[in-house]
Amino acid sequence: MSTPTIAANDPCWCGSGRRYKRCHRIADVDPARAAADEARRAQLERDAELYVRPGRLSPPREVPAHIPRPAYALDKHGRPRERDTARPKDPETIELMRAAGRAAAEVLAVVGAAVRPGITTDDLDAIAHEETIKRGGYPSPLGYNGFPKSLCTSVNEVICHGIPDSTVLKDGDIVNCDVTIFLNGVHGDTNATFLVGDVDAETRRLVDVTRECLDLGIAAVRPGNRVRDIGRAIQTHAEANGFGVVRAFVGHGIGRSFHSDPQVFHYDNPAARGVLEPGMTFTIEPMITIGDWHHEMWDDGWTAVTVDRSRTAQFEHTLVVTDDGAEILTRV
Repeated sequence: MSTPTIAANDPCWCGSGRRYKRCHRIADVDPARAAADEARRAQLERDAELYVRPGRLSPPREVPAHIPRPAYALDKHGRPRERDTARPKDPETIELMRAAGRAAAEVLAVVGAAVRPGITTDDLDAIAHEETIKRGGYPSPLGYNGFPKSLCTSVNEVICHGIPDSTVLKDGDIVNCDVTIFLNGVHGDTNATFLVGDVDAETRRLVDVTRECLDLGIAAVRPGNRVRDIGRAIQTHAEANGFGVVRAFVGHGIGRSFHSDPQVFHYDNPAARGVLEPGMTFTIEPMITIGDWHHEMWDDGWTAVTVDRSRTAQFEHTLVVTDDGAEILTRV
């Protein structure tokens, strides 16, 4: 076709109603460039199918009236009213945290056993919700600062705080399930990344190394060590394996408050000078990436994804510092 004699701002000759410069001008003047642009657009559309997209949300699940609630669950906006200090906990509180930690670990095990191709993340939320209530606990995420669900489900490139919805897990995916229970006045917090069906070798290696990073972080916990030592152990192992460490999200103190001091960085942060003491309770929860460790946020204000959409994995335990190391509280 010969190029039409038409001004850039005139209606396009094709009848679309758009201006010529916004429609067929490039194709008429430079067909090769138009073909390259179209190929690029098609590739972006194909790539988009590989990434997680927001699904449909079901209503928040109800918690029976007899279940004790954390204070923020009674606030209109879910704002925490009080925050624990980093001071060591008394023996009675630690014993309560052992029970909450075991319950959280049990719930996570049931949720993990349900992970398979074809299940939705909302289905997993329903399981976590019911298992938490069955144990007399309140699902800590529900209502916390407005979070709408009882579980966090982070699929593939989602770093953390994914909201369960109609998203269907596919063969080859990975999903992190983050369980926290409020039981007898304290919280127990744990998470793990699960394989969905047949997962590629590099993603399996990512998951294995992330689990090892958690183990090494825990091994760095002992009285007299600093919080920085935890992050250094994690970062050293992750980067030795060619992976990145997310900086923006941290482990945290936990007990009667869902989140408190200390902040537990998963990289070697010189500012993390806090000294570990027996009786301190906190989580370690490294987020490790195949590619870029920087993050972006979805419009929901919760879901964090890697900027390059590379896959990421996470594991978490709640710990108490003992006289000679650490006790993991979130084990069955």
